[in-house]
Amino acid sequence: MRTQDLTALDNGVMTQRRHFVRAARAMALLPWSMHSALAQFRVEVSGVGLTQFPFSIVGFRGNDVASQNIAAIVRADLERSGQFRFVEPVATGLDETVRPDVSAWRGKGSDSLVVGSVSRLVDGRFDVRFRLWDLVGGKDLGGLSYPVTAGDLRLAAHRIADHVYEKLTGDKGVFSTRIAYVSKTGQRYALWVADADGENARAALNSPEPIISPSWAPSGNQLAYVSFEARKPVIYAHDISTGNRRLLANFRGSNSAPAWSPDGRQLAVTLSLSGNAQIYVVGADGGEPRRITQTASIDTEPVFSADGQSIYFVSDRGGSPQIYRMSPQGAGVQRVTFAGNYNISPSPSPDGRHLAFISRVNGAFRLLLMELSSGNVTALTDTSADESPSFAPNGRMIIYATRDKGQEALMTTNLDGRIKSRLAGAQGDIREPEWGPFVR
Repeated sequence: MRTQDLTALDNGVMTQRRHFVRAARAMALLPWSMHSALAQFRVEVSGVGLTQFPFSIVGFRGNDVASQNIAAIVRADLERSGQFRFVEPVATGLDETVRPDVSAWRGKGSDSLVVGSVSRLVDGRFDVRFRLWDLVGGKDLGGLSYPVTAGDLRLAAHRIADHVYEKLTGDKGVFSTRIAYVSKTGQRYALWVADADGENARAALNSPEPIISPSWAPSGNQLAYVSFEARKPVIYAHDISTGNRRLLANFRGSNSAPAWSPDGRQLAVTLSLSGNAQIYVVGADGGEPRRITQTASIDTEPVFSADGQSIYFVSDRGGSPQIYRMSPQGAGVQRVTFAGNYNISPSPSPDGRHLAFISRVNGAFRLLLMELSSGNVTALTDTSADESPSFAPNGRMIIYATRDKGQEALMTTNLDGRIKSRLAGAQGDIREPEWGPFVR
C-alpha cells in the first residue's frame, strides 16, 4: 500500500505514494506473447549470512548447444537465497556420469558439488541432467533429467537449484516460482510476470492507465489486480496463460486491494460502498459483496493468513494507520502493531510465525519483520522508501520495492536482513511485487 492510500481512500479514490495517480482512458489488453525481454534483471547479491553452505558447481558439459548457462543460473539462485556460499571449482572436467575426487574438492573447502550436462534431443528439445554430491560424506545425493524446450531452459536450471536447496537445507526451494510486479515507463503501465530471479519477464497486461495491487491466486494461474480504466479503481481477475480476464468488483465508489483466500474461493477486498473504505468478501467469480468490517474508520489492505483463519488489515480506528487481525467473518478484532504511528502493508509468512510490514520511522518507510508469538520487531533494511513486502512461498525470503542507489528497484532479503539481492535493470518505476505460490 502506498503511504497516501489511507488519506486517498477517505476521499473515495485509491492512489499511490509517488505514482499511479489518475484514471482516464480505457486499458489496452495485449496478448501474452507480444511482450518479453523489456524488463530483464541482473541479480546483485550483498551481505554475509551467519551460516552458509559452501558449494561448487562446474559448467555443464555440452552447454554450448543451449542459449542459457545452466550452471550460472543455478549458482545465482543458490547465492541469492543467502544460505549458500560459492567456492571456486577445481580445474577439471566433470559431468553427472563421473565420480569426483572428493579429497581435491574438500581441499578447496566445498561441502557439496553440482555437475551436469546438456544435450540436444532428436525432437529439438534439450536434455538437462545433473547430479549432486555430498563431498563431506563422499555420497551421491542423486540427480534428475529434465527434457525441455529452449524456452524452458531457465526453468530447468531453477528446478535444479530447487532440488539442491531442498536436499541440503530440508526446505522447499522457490527458484522455479514466479513473481508479479507493476512498472511505469513514461505514461505507460505494465503488469509483469517473471521468474523468481526477475528474468524471463513477460507483460501480462499493458495500459496507459494505472494498474495496482496484483495478487496471485493460490493456483498460480490467475492474478487479481486493480485497474483505473473506468475512471475509478475496479478489480479484475486475469488468466496468466490465456490473457483472458473477468470483472470481480465494480461497485459504487472505490474497489481496491484484492487478496485471495487460501482455498481460492473468495477474495477480501476494500470497497467504499458505505462512503468510507471498509473490508468486504466477494466470490472468486464475482457476485454480491459481504461486508465484514463495520466502522466509521478507514479499513483497508486485507490479506488472509496462510491457514485461512485470520485476515490482517490496516485501519486508522485508533487514530493512525495500524495493523489489525480478525477472523474471516470480522470477529475478534485485535491490534497487532503498537510501535510507531504509521504501520501498513501487512504480509503474513506462510508458516504463520512472522508478519512483514512497512513502518514510517523518522520519516523513512522501512521494511520491518515481527515475530508474532513474541511481538518482537526487527528492521530488515536501512533504506527509506520501502514498499509492498511479499513472502516467498517457503517463507525464507521477502521481496519488496524500494529506492536503492538513486534508482527504483525490486529487492529480496532473507529474514535477518543480512543478505539482500537487487533485481535491477528495468526501465522506469518498478512497484508492487507479489511472490507467487508453489505451482510450476
